Amino acid sequence: MTGTDELATIGEPIWEAILDHPMVRRLGAGTLDEEPFRYWVRQDYRYLIDYARVFAHGAATAPTLDRMGTFAELLDETINTEMDLHRAYAAEFGISEAELEATEPSPTTRAYTDFLVRTAATGTFGDLVAALLPCMWGFNVTGKRLAQRGRPDDERYAEWIDTYAGEEFTELTEWCKECMDDVWARAGERERDRYRDLFRTSARFEYRFWDAAWRQEEWDV
Repeated sequence: MTGTDELATIGEPIWEAILDHPMVRRLGAGTLDEEPFRYWVRQDYRYLIDYARVFAHGAATAPTLDRMGTFAELLDETINTEMDLHRAYAAEFGISEAELEATEPSPTTRAYTDFLVRTAATGTFGDLVAALLPCMWGFNVTGKRLAQRGRPDDERYAEWIDTYAGEEFTELTEWCKECMDDVWARAGERERDRYRDLFRTSARFEYRFWDAAWRQEEWDV
C-alpha cells in the first residue's frame, strides 16, 4: 500500500463532508448566493500569499534538483500567474484588486496558513508535502465530483469547477501525490504517523475554510 493509499482513508470522509456542505452543494448546483462566495474568493486570495511561501520552503528543502525546480516553478506561477487569474476571477464578482489586498485573514484563514507556513519552516520536506497535499487533492476531488453531477448554469461557478476538475490541476495533484509516495516510502513509522497527523489537520482545515466562508466568519473582538 502506498502512502497516498493510506492517506486516502483519512481524506475520503473529509472530502465527502466537504461535498455535503451546503456551500459546496449550492456551488455545484449553481444556486449559491454570491456573498459567501465573494467571501471565499477574498479569503482564498489571502491564502494564496502564504501558499506561495510554502512553495518557497519546498524549493529550499527539496532533496533533488527535479523537485526543487518544480517547487520553484510553482512559486513563480502562483505569484505571477495564478494571483493575476484570481484577481480577474474576483472582478467577475465585483471584487476589486484593492478589496483583495485590504482583506483581513479570517480566524480560520490565519490558523490554516500559519499551520502550513510553520510546518514548512520547522518540519522536514516530508512534513511540508503531507501538509500541502490536502489542498490540491481536496480541490481536485471536489471539482471532479461536482463536474460529474453536471455543469451549473452560472458560468462563474462552472468556471471554478472546470479549473479544479481540469487536466492541469489534476496533473499538479498527481505530482504532489507522487511526492508524498516518495517520502512515505523512505520514512519510518514515527515519521509516517507525523505525516498522517499533518495530512489530517490540513484536510480538516480545508473543510473549515469552506465552512468559514459559508458563515462569513469574522473576529469576535
